[in-house]
Amino acid sequence: MKKTRKMLVIVATALLLTTLFAGCSKTTSEPKPSAPNDTNASTSNSSETTEEKPADVWQLGSSELEFTAYAHYGWLDLPAKMEDVPFWKYLKENKKVNIKTRAAQGNHAQLMTTMMADNDLPDLIYGNRFDPDILRLYEAGKLVPLDDYMEKYPNLKKWLSSKSADLLRFPDGKLYQFPNWYTSQPNGSSGYAVNKKIYKELGSPTLETMDQLYDYLVKVKQKYGNEVIPYEPDRAVDGQGVGLIYTGFKENAYYRSLNGTTLAVVDEANNKLASLFTDPAFHESQKFVSKLYREKLISQDMFTITDRGPVQEKLMSGRVAIFGSSDPMPYASAAHAALSKKDPDAGYFMIWPFHKAGLDKNKIYTGGYDQLGWNVNVITTAAKDPEKIYAFLDYITGPEGMLIQFFGPEGGNWKGLDESGQPIFTEQYNAEEVADIQASNNPVMMAGNTGYIDPAKMKFELSKPPEERNWLARYQESVTWKTHIDQTALASNLTPAPGTDLADISTNVLDLFLQTLSASSTAKSDEEVDKILEQAEKDAQALGYNQLLEWRTERWLENKKKLGQ
Repeated sequence: MKKTRKMLVIVATALLLTTLFAGCSKTTSEPKPSAPNDTNASTSNSSETTEEKPADVWQLGSSELEFTAYAHYGWLDLPAKMEDVPFWKYLKENKKVNIKTRAAQGNHAQLMTTMMADNDLPDLIYGNRFDPDILRLYEAGKLVPLDDYMEKYPNLKKWLSSKSADLLRFPDGKLYQFPNWYTSQPNGSSGYAVNKKIYKELGSPTLETMDQLYDYLVKVKQKYGNEVIPYEPDRAVDGQGVGLIYTGFKENAYYRSLNGTTLAVVDEANNKLASLFTDPAFHESQKFVSKLYREKLISQDMFTITDRGPVQEKLMSGRVAIFGSSDPMPYASAAHAALSKKDPDAGYFMIWPFHKAGLDKNKIYTGGYDQLGWNVNVITTAAKDPEKIYAFLDYITGPEGMLIQFFGPEGGNWKGLDESGQPIFTEQYNAEEVADIQASNNPVMMAGNTGYIDPAKMKFELSKPPEERNWLARYQESVTWKTHIDQTALASNLTPAPGTDLADISTNVLDLFLQTLSASSTAKSDEEVDKILEQAEKDAQALGYNQLLEWRTERWLENKKKLGQ
């Protein structure tokens, strides 16, 4: 259960690291020429900043920079040789950066405990900003404040809004975390991918409402039997495709309501966070899910799958009619490429989210975006040159660093910037090479700047006819970026401090939710769904759920105030 709980807590964060267009950088479908909080953007045609720097600012590449780095995840280790990744090889050869990595090999919690006990911390730690260990490091006085550096170096200050930065601050009011994939504009990749060939063979029916989804899945079952899975919800233990269905039963619903660090619904009428277990939309959506399960219209192993391997195999073989996930794009796009290469009529396409009949489809959001992104970098007191490490991160998050990660060094696929600060692509632009560059760099993108790189990517894609655009970019622009809601206020500072009574309540309620999600999704009748959820509400209240909701409401309202909402 501990493993399952951790997976839910980091849904839409950790997994998003493994994506390309769909996860590592997402933003609005309308390219913006400059940072939202910068009214004096440079119009230079050079990738180098023209701002005059203070005399004491250290320039990356002016001297050697060596430090140790560690990824605090059970599922991710930084490469033993960072130079095996193209961008990091470039940094070593051109910017004199040498990084020595540490690996947890799946035992990240144990390794962190050991490193703290031995006072043997790495210089830089990259991890989930919701991880209690980040807070423990702060409380132990092991983190370096970044405020002074942020004032000296231009990029993070320019691209991260001050309101968003305030949400990252710890109790002493200082900034210790350098965010990854932060944004000020809509982004996201949650949604539904439809099997193109099956859809055509069934007459290309209208797929908009939940009733139409059900009728379609029935037809799939009737025509293909057990050869095709009508609806694949990805890893239901994380919510995933089950959570997507929930968002279709209520206008302005948050997929994040099912996240382990939230587990609450927004009660707009009373301006508070309320119980998920009593939400009528959750009752209704779980009845729909259990109906699909009883009629074998949904994957029967959805609660036993804990990794993407089995799901990807189903997609690659074309055995899925509709795929619903918080992050379907990298997997559906890979399957689309493989299937369409063999058969032009095969592959997958994404559609607008399903909604309950009578609801406004433009108020249905399959996912949300967080202005602070997902991961963070912290510099520990073990670092001999913390300012230089900050300068390194600031370079990565700036235009030049981002462009090299996505398009390679200047002079190849791009050269200089236009009047909007976006790359000028050359006649030698090689789409296949660019895709390879992005795929190769993707595993280690530590300080991504969504607000800059997405318009840069879209600049090239939007210059082409829709049918010729990159699969990922096409559906981000037309579907997913338009169907994600700002969930920043719900995603920050709602995790109780470790070792407190509230932390215990949160853990126990999450365990209860995971059991309830599985039980209600596989219930034998609508009446049983109601019974399960009603009992879950009683059990949750006995565990102290209302106390947790009141505390989270206070934090949520504080977040909204800081964000000016």
